[in-house]
Amino acid sequence: MSYGKVLYIDLTKRDFWTEDRSELLRNRIGGTGVALELLKENIDPKCDPLGPGNIIVFAVGLLTGYYPLASKTVAMFKSPLTGNLGESHAGGRSAIAIRMAGYEAIVIKGVSDTPVYLVITNDGVRFRDASTLWGIRSTITVGRIIREVEGGTGIRSIIRIGRAGERLVRYACAVTETYRHFGRLGLGAVLGSKKLKAIVVYGKRNLPVNDVKLYRDVYDEIFKLAVETELMKKYHDIGTAINVKVLYKIGALPIMNLTRTSFKEIDKISGEYIAESRLGRRVACSHCPVACIHLAILREPYVDEPYFYKTTYVSYDYEPIYSIGAMLGVKDTDGLLRLLDLVETLGLDVISTGVALSWATEAYKRGVITERETVTKLDWGYVEGYMKAINFIVEQPNQFYRDLSMGVEYAARKYGGLDYALAFGGNEMPGYNTGPGTYLTYLTGARHSHLDSAGYSLDQKLVGKTLPSPEELIDMLMKEEAWRQVLSSLVICFFARGIYSVERVSSALKALGFNFTEKDLRNLGWEIYREKYKLKIELGFNINELRIPRRIFEIENPHGRISKEYLDRALKYFKKKVKSMISY
Repeated sequence: MSYGKVLYIDLTKRDFWTEDRSELLRNRIGGTGVALELLKENIDPKCDPLGPGNIIVFAVGLLTGYYPLASKTVAMFKSPLTGNLGESHAGGRSAIAIRMAGYEAIVIKGVSDTPVYLVITNDGVRFRDASTLWGIRSTITVGRIIREVEGGTGIRSIIRIGRAGERLVRYACAVTETYRHFGRLGLGAVLGSKKLKAIVVYGKRNLPVNDVKLYRDVYDEIFKLAVETELMKKYHDIGTAINVKVLYKIGALPIMNLTRTSFKEIDKISGEYIAESRLGRRVACSHCPVACIHLAILREPYVDEPYFYKTTYVSYDYEPIYSIGAMLGVKDTDGLLRLLDLVETLGLDVISTGVALSWATEAYKRGVITERETVTKLDWGYVEGYMKAINFIVEQPNQFYRDLSMGVEYAARKYGGLDYALAFGGNEMPGYNTGPGTYLTYLTGARHSHLDSAGYSLDQKLVGKTLPSPEELIDMLMKEEAWRQVLSSLVICFFARGIYSVERVSSALKALGFNFTEKDLRNLGWEIYREKYKLKIELGFNINELRIPRRIFEIENPHGRISKEYLDRALKYFKKKVKSMISY
């Protein structure tokens, strides 16, 4: 099997070349593991995240193109939001497109002096003038224009940024295939700083199999588990939005900047209600039989044309509903969809946007900031005010919105209200108020994300039970994060983690000619986890500087109220564990 080609692109020189990194791929199995090593090799840890010294790595996994649900791409970079390690995963078609173009990873360096977009194929890279695309407001329009002028119809992926990325909003995202995103930690701003508007990838190649019989057996087993069991059914039927009511019922859904646990209009923004009243279609990532991407239909009358309507498909998931719906007290479905569509259009990370605006709303209502700063009225559920504010975050008409575009941590340190600014490690809070496990995940996870060590899941399993000691909880979280380094290196959708057990992963790799025992895989997970934390520290991360927002101690969760002493003890133990791990 031919594998291991890494594509390097220098935007400053408008040059590209490839290197054979098959040994790296074999040792690190792709995705997170490979991206981490390539980042370490090519970045100055002290570089400005928005300067020419920052680099971007896209990487796919050994299982990409072979097995269902191994269909995500890892992007790794220095985050302009946190000033530390940035890692973001996206579904859609990008992983398959990169693999079919003949590459396992793409490393992008330097900065262009004028706006460009890249076309990456089996034959190499073409640099296209993007001057006419720069400044176009909608990420959807940018994608439509590129589709009309470039090849690869049906097999290509188009990654692009919106105005948020151009304006260097620190939580700007990169959109791929319109409905999927490299959402968190500001990849869109890094692309914008490099004057890189879009990346088009497509190609064709054969992917040979080492053991055809074993491959068929493993493939069939994975496929049947995905489509014939309950493991993935909820993702197809309702999608992740099913979590809105699940978490609300146990008091774990953050509402109105985590000031309350009840919301009488919750049904109007629930996954079940949107599916029943607005669902237009389901979409799947490449090589996925589940189709968890749900698109709602939004119908809006044209101004002065009462009998003509604009119909828009709007993607929705749990996290967008939490952040732009529940956190802002939005009470109606159409209002929610309008806000989601605007965030998509401008190319913002929806979680950070919603959390930043929920802090701004509380600060406004407390008198910490006034309409002089906000320019518009901010109030829970007031959709028109939030529509204006989202535009202002991107266009930055005054100093307040320039500060808010830097993230809620930055804005709250300047204006006040830090106690209720819900950021952890500089990254805005995801949608889980499930208990101590989730907050420790936000604080200690390598990405400061709920997807690191899955504390939200552990908290839910422990509802009604006695919590483990802080030390036991940290051990559980770290063990889970170590295993997730393997999944994110392959790069398997975390929704399918129940399908891709360590035994099944070992068999799947063996069919392709890669022999990893179950012990090998677990050891590899710990090794990647260790190297990731080493790099975080080199990039400037300091565990002792972690800030815990006071608000999380003031609100109930399914386990009651969180004890600060419990978290402090857990963090003390975590520091000891990390010190031991990285000096190993």
